[in-house]
Amino acid sequence: MLTSYASHFDTPAGYLDFARFGPPSRDAVTATAQALDASARADHTTVDTLMRAEETARDTAARLAGTDARHTVLLPNASTGLFHAALGVREGVVLAPRTDFPANHYPWRRSADLGRATPRWLDPAPGSGVTPDLVRAALTDDVVAVSVSAVDFRTGFRADLAALREAIGPDRLLIVDAIQAFGVASLPWDAADVVVAGGQKWLRAGWSTGFATLSDRALESLEPVLTGWTGVEDVGLFDGAEHPPAPDARRWSITNLSPVTAAAFAAALDLVERHTVPAIEASIAVRIAELTETVEAYGGRVLSPTDPARRAGILSFTLPDHDPALVAKALHAEGVTPTVRTDSLRLSPHASTPPEAAERVAAALSSLGN
Repeated sequence: MLTSYASHFDTPAGYLDFARFGPPSRDAVTATAQALDASARADHTTVDTLMRAEETARDTAARLAGTDARHTVLLPNASTGLFHAALGVREGVVLAPRTDFPANHYPWRRSADLGRATPRWLDPAPGSGVTPDLVRAALTDDVVAVSVSAVDFRTGFRADLAALREAIGPDRLLIVDAIQAFGVASLPWDAADVVVAGGQKWLRAGWSTGFATLSDRALESLEPVLTGWTGVEDVGLFDGAEHPPAPDARRWSITNLSPVTAAAFAAALDLVERHTVPAIEASIAVRIAELTETVEAYGGRVLSPTDPARRAGILSFTLPDHDPALVAKALHAEGVTPTVRTDSLRLSPHASTPPEAAERVAAALSSLGN
């Protein structure tokens, strides 16, 4: 376990649901409380001072993504970024996986409704995800973009972003939902033209936090349909005229975000940067290996990729002849929090998860009998 990182959290040992929600650190909680306290005692300096947290969070997110502030914008969630991208594609076909989380479907459906991008759904093999071969087989001259999740929410399948970039060539856009990967998986984010992520899961920043990065190609080709008053040039000039969109990623800004959530986001990102993504990733991999061994020892069927290079921090499984709801009840009795689906269960540990978690899972599964 990454002890120095884990010391910042009060999360129960059996909490294994980070792919759904990541309980924030004490750092993020303190930053939130301090920002709220300052806002309650507001004077002529308060708003400007609190707003600096957005710049801090943006700069740190940019560094973690391997880019700079000009190509980065804070957003309230990943879905906002996906809608910006989908409505920004003027025309053409976009390849997207049918198996992806619904948040990655509706932006493309709405884009099609407006006569802009048309989605063409990909069907990855069970237990897999979007592979370069799958994309190559679907490429036609009218394909202008490919939209993928960096890590599949069902199985933890890790997309090969560099190989996908090579497969689609330099002229098509690669749009990546990084919510299940950013901060815990070392991936070449610079291979993507658009990276969007929310901060409420693996980044452990709480709800209403997130960001997007845009490549020069994305800035040039995506129309800024949803630009708001904070995303234009001369944002402080209230002259009644329409101002042109900002030349950088700020064009995806619709209005001012909460400086309170920005403070929490800045604290959470700082924690990741200080402890490093590779160290966090390695710690999670150890827990995934332990949990995999435990699940298999009690007859569980693992649905996630077995190759460590192709999976991230998600372990999905079924227990033959046992209803997932009953397995979940046994896990809850041992203080374990999984994600419960109608057909499977999902365990997702973090770098703060202790070895005790696997012992609790073992106790729960053994109680079911085999």
